[in-house]
Amino acid sequence: MIPEGLVETHADGSIDLIGGYSPTSGQFHFPRLDTCPYSGATDVERVVLSRDATVWAWTAVTAAPPGYEGPVPYGFGIVELTQERLRIVTRLREADPQQLAFGQPVQLVADPLPNGIVTWAFA
Repeated sequence: MIPEGLVETHADGSIDLIGGYSPTSGQFHFPRLDTCPYSGATDVERVVLSRDATVWAWTAVTAAPPGYEGPVPYGFGIVELTQERLRIVTRLREADPQQLAFGQPVQLVADPLPNGIVTWAFA
């Protein structure tokens, strides 16, 4: 189960990541916290983060973690959200590391898992 408040799901099946922005620090963060992780300020605003990103680091997960029943291998890495310049750890739809490159553009997508849970990934 994905914790409440991480994503917004829409009727068309698309999703948005929900983050935080602190005017005091001028920084975005994900997931949203009540206190800014950069400055400790409590002026955090809820924001919908951009869907466009670039690949920053990547690998393939080739052994299923405990409790995971989905397909392996799957892509895993860090993307940098284009608008916010915020790096987040995420699933990647591409499982072959040879098909990914630093700076490659990707977009946020809904990623259904075999157990019926819909999470996010970048493709």
